[in-house]
Amino acid sequence: MVTHFDHVLIYAQGRQNETAGVATLLSFFISPATGVSPLRRIDTLHCCPFGSPMKVCALAGAILLLALLQPAHARWPGQADDYRQLAKVTPLPVALDPAFEFRKTKLFNLGTVPGRKTSTFGNGVAKDPAILSENAYRLFGAVTELDKRRRSGQYFDFFWRTKRDMPVTVRLEYRQDGLRSFTQAREVDYASGKGSHKTAFAIVGDDFYNDGRIIAWRCLLIVNGRIAAENRSYLWR
Repeated sequence: MVTHFDHVLIYAQGRQNETAGVATLLSFFISPATGVSPLRRIDTLHCCPFGSPMKVCALAGAILLLALLQPAHARWPGQADDYRQLAKVTPLPVALDPAFEFRKTKLFNLGTVPGRKTSTFGNGVAKDPAILSENAYRLFGAVTELDKRRRSGQYFDFFWRTKRDMPVTVRLEYRQDGLRSFTQAREVDYASGKGSHKTAFAIVGDDFYNDGRIIAWRCLLIVNGRIAAENRSYLWR
């Protein structure tokens, strides 16, 4: 209601005559001539010059809020970026460039393959309370056991940066316990790679339970079809 008051008129009349300003303010509630409150006309352009801008701002805010809100099943905390699964992994030439580098790598295991012991707990007692916090973060919004199964697996967060404004492809090559030496790969493309970035991969759900844990991996920054930077696990050969 306050935003619909004609503040310019009230303050201008108040500066000229304090009594006139009070009378004008009261006229917004009860008209001496008709005895009807002019607030019934607050939606007219003449009565509320501030109404239209305020409504536009409110509408823009509502659209932005709806755009940020996504269903829990479509996007959950820590979910992987949209990737492309390669049907065949082809070797690439190596041309390491100091302008492209990995800054940090974060690995996290959630859940266990049936029949194997978990590394998170020992005799039913958590080894590290911080791990429980990460579990709660990854499982936020998961209600049913099926939801938890879909999120169980291995998460890879790669932090990298480049000094050149060039298209970059981030590729994760990995081998799983159930497939032995068979190499799989996923890629995420960036039209402009200049600056610092984070790329997230997740081997979860059926991919994790059917094919087992990842036993070796390496992550590549590919520029112009060549490997510009590489980060690999100890067992990668």
